[in-house]
Amino acid sequence: MKTMRRGFAAMAAAAILAAGLTVEAGPAVAQGKVLKFVQNGNLTILDPIWTTAYVTRNHGYFIYDTLFSSDENNEVKPQMVDKYDVSADKTVWTFTLRDGLEWHDGTPVTSEDCIASIKRWGARDAMGLKLMDFVKDFKAVDAKTFQMILKEPYGLVLASLGKPSSNVPFMMPKKVAETDPFKQIDSQIGSGPFIYVTAESKPGEKHVYIKNPKYKPRAEPASGLAGGKVVKVDRVEIVEMPDPQQQVNALINGEIDLIEQPPHDLIPLLKKDKGVQLVDWNPLGHQFIIRFNHLVKPFEVAELISQARRLLQKSHAAVAG
Repeated sequence: MKTMRRGFAAMAAAAILAAGLTVEAGPAVAQGKVLKFVQNGNLTILDPIWTTAYVTRNHGYFIYDTLFSSDENNEVKPQMVDKYDVSADKTVWTFTLRDGLEWHDGTPVTSEDCIASIKRWGARDAMGLKLMDFVKDFKAVDAKTFQMILKEPYGLVLASLGKPSSNVPFMMPKKVAETDPFKQIDSQIGSGPFIYVTAESKPGEKHVYIKNPKYKPRAEPASGLAGGKVVKVDRVEIVEMPDPQQQVNALINGEIDLIEQPPHDLIPLLKKDKGVQLVDWNPLGHQFIIRFNHLVKPFEVAELISQARRLLQKSHAAVAG
């Protein structure tokens, strides 16, 4: 029986992850419910703090979790955090982790892990850098509770920790988070709903994720990137297929289930196939701003090019002579 395929026009893979797609570890379920899809580019870097690439951010949402997340109304909600408190002078933020948080290697998530993760993220991300300007110190109260002590009140603490896109403050084990922020990590151990299968993954071909059987979703319904990340599939494969025509052919033939960004010139072909559903998730489109270089005037640029050409011509003439 042919599987239903869906081609999502300009569909963000992060939205798929927000729906709570997870898969179970072990060969027994390796051929269970499988989702295969093509992103808008190849996933070559696996460190979501080291790069702002969206495909790497999506990878991060598969295997890592966050202290806070943004829901469908762009409101910041607790994710790994069970409860938090702010002092009367708004300079001491106390966070307590929820029960059941565990890294993929079986060790519990601790306050020190979170502190190290925030510091590494705060050394690279623009919003994180600004937050760290206000941070005086961090303190691990106990294994599940830690404090962020500010020099003065800062109104964007939750907005920073719950930001939905690159660079996302993903939580990592302390030994991983202590990696130099300007060097890539060499571990893919997280506490998120998926486990990255290094043995089956090969950059340039595919990336494989299986369900984290010990992941405990929040009790709240999923909303945006917040709420309970409920299991929907057993296995996810990000297939790397650079050629757009090959992507469309694979979708029509049922070899993959989803294309994040189908080429516009091939959309009519997809519309003809009754087994393909096109979804425009953003009918308003995107707004882009172009700012001209005001430091170098257009005519001065043209003059520089002209001078370079004259020098090149003289050089050729000298060689010929």
